[in-house]
Amino acid sequence: MSSVTSHAQSTHSAPTDRPFTLADFDFELPESLIAQHPTAVRSASRLLDGRADAPVDRIFRELPDLLQPGDLLVFNDTRVLKARLFGEKESGGKLELLVERVLQGNEVVVHMRVSKKPQVGGRMHLCGGLRHGGFDAVLLGRWPDDNGQLFHVAFTGPNGETPYELMERHGHLPLPPYIARQQDGDVDPDEAEDSERYQTVFAAHPGAVAAPTAALHFDDSVLARLADKGVERASVTLHVGAGTFQPVKTENLSEHVMHSEWYSIPLDTLAALERCRQRGGRVIAVGTTTVRTLESWARSGAISGDTSIFITPGFEYQVVDLLVTNFHLPKSTLMMLVSAFAGYEHIMKLYQHAIAQHYRFFSYGDSMLLARKR
Repeated sequence: MSSVTSHAQSTHSAPTDRPFTLADFDFELPESLIAQHPTAVRSASRLLDGRADAPVDRIFRELPDLLQPGDLLVFNDTRVLKARLFGEKESGGKLELLVERVLQGNEVVVHMRVSKKPQVGGRMHLCGGLRHGGFDAVLLGRWPDDNGQLFHVAFTGPNGETPYELMERHGHLPLPPYIARQQDGDVDPDEAEDSERYQTVFAAHPGAVAAPTAALHFDDSVLARLADKGVERASVTLHVGAGTFQPVKTENLSEHVMHSEWYSIPLDTLAALERCRQRGGRVIAVGTTTVRTLESWARSGAISGDTSIFITPGFEYQVVDLLVTNFHLPKSTLMMLVSAFAGYEHIMKLYQHAIAQHYRFFSYGDSMLLARKR
């Protein structure tokens, strides 16, 4: 497994006379703390309570005790697609597709890993191709335009199946690159575990290529206790894209081009947000994808569409009061988002505490509870 650690600076003092740069969000993480498997029970993971200056070590099942009647928890109910597909070109060269987005009809947008890209109109045989129990695909061009980095592809199944049906039958879950699994399409001994545990218990709308991982800690027991406590629950949908794992490469953050993801907010959720405000409750976002959805709506007024919102320190939050989130990659846009939410120095101290106390990091790792810096 390749390391995702970065070499940190000796201190993490907040910039006072200059803008934040990429190096400010670097830290060194022992590879042994990168979780390769989930805890045996979802809610048995650890929870770092970081609302106050002094962090408190807890277990996730304690979360209902930390919330109040009248609070509103907002989840991302996206469902992860089996979006990773293996096949070959007509010439026989092996390739791998990762479906980023499903368009209309049988058309999809994909990332392509292959030694030499096929020509437009070229046919690809996936999972054996039509002749051997799989399906075919035709390259239609680049996406979103001729200069795009992604590819526009049309799937053709033996019985006119939708892309969702073809992926469910033939695809593999696109686990993050830091989780070591089979890399060539062979049988993965962990696939049954991942198929269950890399989905939330309330996943409803297929379209994501990565899980909203903060929500993976919730199980039926915790949800029932939250309801008994009088904590209301609502959902948004944001289909998490592969861009969530792309590192920021520009030291000047203003030069970073943020990836785009599709979101939708039901009218019932808008009504729940209004009720929460009227009764003086707090809005608790479960995961950074929920934050991006709610804050995108607050700025645009659009309840659905694409968002490429890039949240860095100095951002003025309008909706979210508390945040449940996992521990994020060094130099990632998510490190910037949580630093903007809870304060840069506070986040860096929490990460130092988590590393010292051997918390588990990233998608299958532990979580923390943060309060918005006022």
